[in-house]
Amino acid sequence: MTIEIKAPTFPESVADGTVATWHKQPGEAVSRDELLVDIETDKVVLEIVAPADGVISEIIKAEGDTVLSDELIGQFEEGAAAAAPEAAPAATAAPDTASAEIKLSPAARKMVEENNLTGAAIAATGKGGLITKEDVVNHLSSSGSASVAVVASVPAPAPIMEMDAGDKIEKRVPMTRLRKRIAERLLEATQTTAMLTTFNEVNMEPVMTLRKQYKELFEKTHNGVRLGFMGFFVKAACEALKRYPAVNASIDGDDVVYHGYQDIGVAVSSDKGLVVPVLRDVENMGLATVEDTIRSYGSRARDGKLGLEEMQGGTFTITNGGVFGSLLSTPILNPPQTAILGMHKIQDRPMAVNGEVKILPMMYLALSYDHRLIDGKEAVQFLVCIKELLEDPARILLEI
Repeated sequence: MTIEIKAPTFPESVADGTVATWHKQPGEAVSRDELLVDIETDKVVLEIVAPADGVISEIIKAEGDTVLSDELIGQFEEGAAAAAPEAAPAATAAPDTASAEIKLSPAARKMVEENNLTGAAIAATGKGGLITKEDVVNHLSSSGSASVAVVASVPAPAPIMEMDAGDKIEKRVPMTRLRKRIAERLLEATQTTAMLTTFNEVNMEPVMTLRKQYKELFEKTHNGVRLGFMGFFVKAACEALKRYPAVNASIDGDDVVYHGYQDIGVAVSSDKGLVVPVLRDVENMGLATVEDTIRSYGSRARDGKLGLEEMQGGTFTITNGGVFGSLLSTPILNPPQTAILGMHKIQDRPMAVNGEVKILPMMYLALSYDHRLIDGKEAVQFLVCIKELLEDPARILLEI
């Protein structure tokens, strides 16, 4: 039975996608729900799995091709058996070492080509496995007339990495669709908004003390959900957004759209780039729900399992560069949002407290905002509000 393999149904905000990787080839055995192909869009990589046991009979859209929503990209034969592989001649059987990249200096490359040699047969003595001109000369002098037999018995050469005259390695790869879209949005944010950043610092000792006191009980009560720092920041931001609605607003042409809800995006880093899944209606979420949802988003982002609908919208964004060791930064807006909060590394610093010097765990906070809508006074007050809520966490619960 032939089954059509189609691209996913894209939402209205996504015009098309690109075939990123075919994980299976025609004739290769596939089990039900096994990954067949990745479709990359501007926002996420979508996976298409096998509908049943069988084989791919035809690939219609190759890697790199653009596909539309629900477009046919291949054919699948349900229940078909895999084609038997052709026996390879013994003389061309490739050993495991053949898969490694072979690096040659320009002079060595010329000699290899002139003498009809392969890089895999030459012992490299250069830095990082580089084959030099001397290595080729030594190989020719040691093999003599037997060199032809050696060439005939070695496998086809592995891909050779291009090198310039200074023996400096360069590798050129196309930018992924997701990375291109991230670049476009970041550039758009800097060119189309009046972006400004204000800073403050927060004493994290109250939150850290509270977390230490209730960490085990919290985890036990909420079925293994761990109590982290991000939940406090999300809930503090939610309360501050209620008090300063302009920070939760967006600009649409000549109109200002004020949102009566708090949908907060949390920036998550993955191998494919930065994504921002959104926590919906944070004002109705408890701390445990916030922590559990954030942890789920982070895990699924790293595995490429986030859906498009989970990254749509959002009225405010929080990004945490502190997990990578950042002490201070200026986050870039996520249009059409008008503000973004940047968290940073917690670091012990000497602070003056009631005329005394104390060592406290401090964190710098940064709020980047669109000055077209948010005045400096309002931005500073919003950031101070978050600072006060975090330095007295009971106020988050009491909403005061």
